[in-house]
Amino acid sequence: MDGGAFGAGKAGSSVDPLEFVRRPQVIARILCWLFAIIIFGSISSKGWAFDKVQNREVCLFNKDLNACNYGTTIAVFAFLAAVGFLAGEWFFQQISSVKMRRRYIMLDFGFSAFWTFLYFVGFCYLTSQWSKSETPEGGSVITNGLQAAIAFSFFSIFSWAGCTWFAYQRYKLGVGDTFAPIETQGTAPGAAPWTQTPTQDGNPYNAGGYPSYTGAYNAESYQQPPFANNGGTTGGVSYQQATY
Repeated sequence: MDGGAFGAGKAGSSVDPLEFVRRPQVIARILCWLFAIIIFGSISSKGWAFDKVQNREVCLFNKDLNACNYGTTIAVFAFLAAVGFLAGEWFFQQISSVKMRRRYIMLDFGFSAFWTFLYFVGFCYLTSQWSKSETPEGGSVITNGLQAAIAFSFFSIFSWAGCTWFAYQRYKLGVGDTFAPIETQGTAPGAAPWTQTPTQDGNPYNAGGYPSYTGAYNAESYQQPPFANNGGTTGGVSYQQATY
């Protein structure tokens, strides 16, 4: 992770394309995008057949229309979401507001966790209906296409779970930086926190305040203010206090 807020560089910094594609969250998102294409393509091209008895197209997953529609729907939205989050990752460093970065990470975490659950349900659903299906006409080409949709639904569980994990780690990193003491922010793990001793004219001094007075009161040390008497002398010259 980078050293900026929520695991990104400082706002406005340039993005290196090679460094971008090597990020773990970007790799996981590319896998989500690729798996969604395979699932959608497999079900759309191999998951339907024309039934002469019913005189309409039926889903080859046990002729369950909902199975094909469910698999296709979550794959399409996963494809669009993966593209959107990849764009968000690219422009993430351009976001100067820490609040907006936190909202993006929370959206990433929530959506990825939800889609992990949907793919788990989809995998179980498609597997169950395929186990009840008859061998479709068309041989191994059709069969392999349907099995590929099931297999990559299973792989998508882990790819979206990985995105959820990376989003959680980035959120923890951002929250830790937000509530960390000022003297420890930006300190490498295991290093001593940064401290500074106040100095004055190159010498250390106590900046905690003035020392308390510890002496006792002495009445004999009290001196009267000037001009307290009615008369006096200054420099050998007598003077009288003026009366008004």
